Amino acid sequence: MTVERYIRIIAGLFVFVSVALGAPSSPLFVSEWFLAFTAFVGLNLFQFGFTNFCPLAIILKKLGVPESAIPCKAC
Repeated sequence: MTVERYIRIIAGLFVFVSVALGAPSSPLFVSEWFLAFTAFVGLNLFQFGFTNFCPLAIILKKLGVPESAIPCKAC
């Protein structure tokens, strides 16, 4: 799996969990403030689309996750 794929999986998981914890109709409801975390993840994904800067990508690269699935010999 690549860095970008991990970013999508982790962001999706964070959004799912924070909505489950922040939605008043959810059986897992804790506080509506968890919806602020959902907004933060969405904003971070939005700016990542324009700037190609993502703190999670930096962490994953340092952990040794490959950037692309196809090794590039010319890179």
